[in-house]
Amino acid sequence: MKHTLHRVAMEIGVTVEDLSGWIDRGWVLPSVSGGQMACDDADRARIRMILDFHRDLAIDDEAMPVVLDLLDRLHAARAQLRSVLQGVAELPESAQGAVLSRIKGEEQ
Repeated sequence: MKHTLHRVAMEIGVTVEDLSGWIDRGWVLPSVSGGQMACDDADRARIRMILDFHRDLAIDDEAMPVVLDLLDRLHAARAQLRSVLQGVAELPESAQGAVLSRIKGEEQ
């Protein structure tokens, strides 16, 4: 479900100005439809995370892009790993063992 920036800002407890700044910096990438920006559940989760990083961890605007980039890379790596493991699961059992041994660095 999509929500307007004003609604999301009120719901999460940030100003529309802060939220707009985060969008301008590319930290949050809401969809645009009919000239209006709208945030989905993933956007709202990211906004909450950014707010937590600012409030709880005191991550400033200079460090935030580095932190977000690292998290994005981690999520991408996890998605790739899930794909690899799904591919391995589709192999015959004999091949699965060989692939998993190789991944673990075990000698054959």
